[in-house]
Amino acid sequence: MIEILKSLEFEPFLLSFKLAGITTLILFVIALPLSWYLSQTKSKLKPFLEALTALPIVLPPSVLGFYILWALSHNSPLGVFFEELFGYKLVFNFTGLVIASCFYSLPFMVQPMQSGFESVNKNMLEASFIAGKGKIQTLLKVALPNIKPSLLTAIIVTFAHTVGEFGVVLMVGGSIPGETKVASVAIYEFVEIMDYTAAHVYSAIMVVISFLVLLCVYIFNHKQNKKLGL
Repeated sequence: MIEILKSLEFEPFLLSFKLAGITTLILFVIALPLSWYLSQTKSKLKPFLEALTALPIVLPPSVLGFYILWALSHNSPLGVFFEELFGYKLVFNFTGLVIASCFYSLPFMVQPMQSGFESVNKNMLEASFIAGKGKIQTLLKVALPNIKPSLLTAIIVTFAHTVGEFGVVLMVGGSIPGETKVASVAIYEFVEIMDYTAAHVYSAIMVVISFLVLLCVYIFNHKQNKKLGL
């Protein structure tokens, strides 16, 4: 077993963690105002925005990956803009993976945070507004500190979900060693060449990582519930 582990390349895992870390950071910045807005707004457009945000959950990865691939390719206005202005292509490289991952993992960051904000006591928010604090101050100093379990869930699940991406990543990034060949793609390639030993090892590592991530979330939430007497 030790010899098998020594013979395997773990660069795909490092690349997966790098991708997940950057994606989670970007999505936190995007999802924070978006989830706050969705939790507070009474606009008739709210169901439309919620459905649009949640679309990656039900949309087949191949469909989402195809449209992201098209949107970033040299055949699209965005792709042409980047290629002509910066001389940089957005497909089959790490930057393209990050963009695709942000679309694919967006609901996993937004929904827990939105649920957390919706559970905050409205009296606390009203008291903050009455005290003269603006919406941004209320968000950062009142609402955000009171949704720690939801916030942790959003961050960890988004990170874990990004680590396990396959369909979208493969379509947008392909399999370029050191650039776009993440762990899930490596497992797929091992199966293709019938190297089931390596596939088993990589898959087992992914199972352990996923389990530990979920275990941490549930332990933290359980402790928080005990503190609140729930």
